[in-house]
Formats: sequence, C-alpha cells, structure tokens
Amino acid sequence: MRIAVALIAAWALTHTAPASAQNYGSVGGGPKLGELEIKAWQPIPKTKTAVQLSSDTRLGRELRRQVMVRLSQRGNEVGFSGGNVMRMDVSYFDLLGGSRQNYGVLGEQPAYAETGSNPYLAVPANPIGRNTGRTPSTAGPTLRISLTLYNVDTGKVLWSATASCTTQSDISQRAGEMMINNIFDNADKNRVGDAGCPL
Repeated sequence: MRIAVALIAAWALTHTAPASAQNYGSVGGGPKLGELEIKAWQPIPKTKTAVQLSSDTRLGRELRRQVMVRLSQRGNEVGFSGGNVMRMDVSYFDLLGGSRQNYGVLGEQPAYAETGSNPYLAVPANPIGRNTGRTPSTAGPTLRISLTLYNVDTGKVLWSATASCTTQSDISQRAGEMMINNIFDNADKNRVGDAGCPL
C-alpha cells in the first residue's frame, strides 16, 4: 500500500512540475510597486507579433502603440495578427478616489436648468463617495502594465513582463511609456529592477 501511495505522489509531482515552472499570473506574485519583472523563457523571437489589449481603453491603445514601436525597433513585424501574440493588460486604479475634494451633491441643479426650475425631485444633499469606514490606501493612484508573449500554434508562453508605478492620471500615459521603454531596453534577460517611474 505504501508503495502505491509513493508511486501516485511521484506521478503527481512529475505531472505538475511543468505547470508550476511558469509561475505566471499567480495571486500575490509579481514585482513590488515601482519595480518591473521580466521572465524570458526564451528571447523575444524576431517573427511577426500581434499586440492585443485585454481591455480597450484610450490609455491602453496609446501604450499599445508604444509597445508596437519598441517591437518594430527590435526587428519584429507587428500587426493585429501573427504567429506570436503579445497580450497586454493595462490597469489604472485610484483607491484614494482621485484628487477631487468635492465629490458632488445629490439634488444640485444641472447647468442647463433655468432659475427656479425643478427638473428633479427634491432629494437630501448627501455627498457622493465611499462610505466604508475604512482608512483609504496610502499607495496612491497606480498604473500596472503586464505583457505576455505566447505562440499561437502551441499556446506556450515565451516571455512575460510586469511593471507598476504610482502616478497621477494626467501623466499616466507618460509613465506607461517610460515603463515600456525600461522593459524593452533589456528585454531578453530575466530580471527584476526599477520600473522607470517618473518622479
């Protein structure tokens, strides 16, 4: 019986090792805020590469353009289809609620309303905003970029990079471009380092 249990355990270890070798996308994984991490299972191949956004936003489209420029500078043909696909995730979130101090009030008159008109029913003038009772995060607004290159035919992940910076919304595009440039300045080696965040 012990031999059978040992054989099953050995079989389970050998069949789960390749999946854990690419510790990509694990919860809690990735670099610290202000750092980048590149995992190069192989250098980025000089083949046609499509860059696809996971969510289509204005900021994402602008940063995808920068990735495509940097790939073409490496000698890659880029487009919206190809033998390799680079998936790009761009997320910008502000847990502090932005720099606005005035969240707005229910029951205010709209700008087009004439004096004395009452287009809305009267409602209490309560501030609109978070009311969780928790202290907000002190990390500040954060931009995070993740790039994952995989082969369409095999589905194998060839290369990945993740970077994040604390940045305000008005300079988030510039911060993202700086992060992308820092990634592609030395993209073919495994490394963890400074993300190149703007000061």
